[in-house]
Amino acid sequence: MALDNFIPTVWSETLYEELQKNYVGVKLSSREYEGEIKNHGDRVKITGLEPVSVFDYKKNTDMPLPEQLDSTTTTLTIDQAKGFNFYIDDIDNIQSSPKLLRAAMKKAADALSDEADRYIYSLTDDRVEIINEPNLSKDNILDTISGMRRSLLYNNVPNTAKLSLEISPLVEQMLIMANVLTATNNSEVLSKGYVGNVLGFDVYVSNNLYFGDEGTRCIARTQRAISFAEQVCSIKTYEPERRNGTAVKGLHLYGAKIVYPGEIIFLDSLQA
Repeated sequence: MALDNFIPTVWSETLYEELQKNYVGVKLSSREYEGEIKNHGDRVKITGLEPVSVFDYKKNTDMPLPEQLDSTTTTLTIDQAKGFNFYIDDIDNIQSSPKLLRAAMKKAADALSDEADRYIYSLTDDRVEIINEPNLSKDNILDTISGMRRSLLYNNVPNTAKLSLEISPLVEQMLIMANVLTATNNSEVLSKGYVGNVLGFDVYVSNNLYFGDEGTRCIARTQRAISFAEQVCSIKTYEPERRNGTAVKGLHLYGAKIVYPGEIIFLDSLQA
């Protein structure tokens, strides 16, 4: 593919679309505060309001004075910057252009989406409840998930809220062996990470929740519990010095924050 035919905007959109297809943790997060992100270090302001008080109403009696609702502001910092930089020799390029470049961009999206999901799953907050269950198994997995749901309800998560449960392949196996989760054969659904429903949770599986010898993590949450903002930028093509071929480089900027700590529960297990 000639450099003249490379349109950065088109390939930025291609990379962005591929990222959206691959996400699991990011997909289940709020994107409403994304705003305009252009540089590493940019900040997104998230504004909320305090709860509204309810009083007993009495006929022919003056109401209390209206309470002033103070706003709360949380800052989401775009503190993650991931880059890619790959090269395709002209011999390969001539034989399969532009398919080879599209395939390479998809590979870049695969790697970037894994990094972003792992970042989501690494978030911590002192206000978030963490359940530690070192002996997690098919025999206690359902009771444990039921306890996570109970904790969310105790935290006044709205009944209308959509609840998701993100698990590692190890925990998925436990749920299947416990006969509480039926794996789907729908390849399109599986490609998006969704594997079924348990106790009112939409269940998604991701290998980015499995940490090898360090154990595995499950996350139960509402969609607004975590906010995520991203920008694909600086997609550029160039001719490497001393090489006869085409190279492409770009940046993926993003940040995430636990905004509603009462609407997310971590389940950590030391079992590998």
